[in-house]
Amino acid sequence: MEKNKLIKVGITIGDINGVGLEVIIKALSDSQVYANSIPIIYGSSKAISFHKKAIGQHDFQYLVIQDASEAKPKKINLINCWKEEVKIVMGEKNANGGNYALKSLEAATHDLNEGKIDTLVTAPINKDCVRDAGFEFPGHTEYLASKSGSDEVLMFMVADVLRVGVVTGHVPLKDVAAGITKESIESKLRLMLKSLREDFLIQKPKIAVLGLNPHAGDRGTLGEEEIEIINPTVLKLREEGELVFGSYSADGFFGSSNLKNFDGVLAMYHDQGLTGFKAISFDEGVNFTAGLSIVRTSPDHGTAYDIAGKGVASERSFRNAYFLACDVVKNRHQHKEMHKNPLKKQTTKKQGEKNNKGN
Repeated sequence: MEKNKLIKVGITIGDINGVGLEVIIKALSDSQVYANSIPIIYGSSKAISFHKKAIGQHDFQYLVIQDASEAKPKKINLINCWKEEVKIVMGEKNANGGNYALKSLEAATHDLNEGKIDTLVTAPINKDCVRDAGFEFPGHTEYLASKSGSDEVLMFMVADVLRVGVVTGHVPLKDVAAGITKESIESKLRLMLKSLREDFLIQKPKIAVLGLNPHAGDRGTLGEEEIEIINPTVLKLREEGELVFGSYSADGFFGSSNLKNFDGVLAMYHDQGLTGFKAISFDEGVNFTAGLSIVRTSPDHGTAYDIAGKGVASERSFRNAYFLACDVVKNRHQHKEMHKNPLKKQTTKKQGEKNNKGN
């Protein structure tokens, strides 16, 4: 990537009946967006017009293009992914929400894999609606892992210096314990360490690992996963020189000052990690998929049908997702450049003179 190259950011519109287009319109009204990037929305000019009118953002302007290669700097670019009229019912969970969210996602993912855009920011979908439309994945994360050929990914929630990952993602709570193995924890820890180094440029990251059971098992009284699985895995990585610590009791960890001592936190399951994260940073957080060969982020909220079309949805999380996507693209490039030509061992002048004297 050239030093001053503008990053092309693909944006999917999510569920057309939710708040996706509202937060996109509001976030892209920030002039800072155009300083280092070119936004490209994958959606429909008719859908945008409908949402503009609903929330009173009549000044929102964009340029319709046919292909990402035509995207212009200092413009909001739009690729129409369908031509037909679509009925939009704000706040309603229906088939259209899933069908057209999927059309947007498929078009943007195709261009991402083709290298036409540099990164992807996804607006929220409703999992029931997209499943009815033929979507065979639990969520964006699993879909993008499949499309990019990534075997293992990490759901990584980010808000400034707070970064929380989970071992088990979109799985029922009754299946969580079975998914907590030495192998799964080690895999997620290595992904988190790699991401912190390459995506966030933290040279020696420090990670806290949470326990599975109340009070981290209380020395086996409330469960043995910590003693038998989690703690030995933490110790294994620490013996390799990694700064990995735990297991910590989840209920007190997020409210303690100890949280500030770590670059990342690995939780055992979805709600354990995300409840603490969202309590601290709701409306600010970003969902980043670590481990992908491509860069993808999204806001940390859902379709929010209850407030769709009312003009009150906060765009902060989406805007943060947009800027984080750009930062990670730049950080990955910088990390690659730094490690492309490692310095070779060179003979010092004194060593050279000593060697000459010995000849």
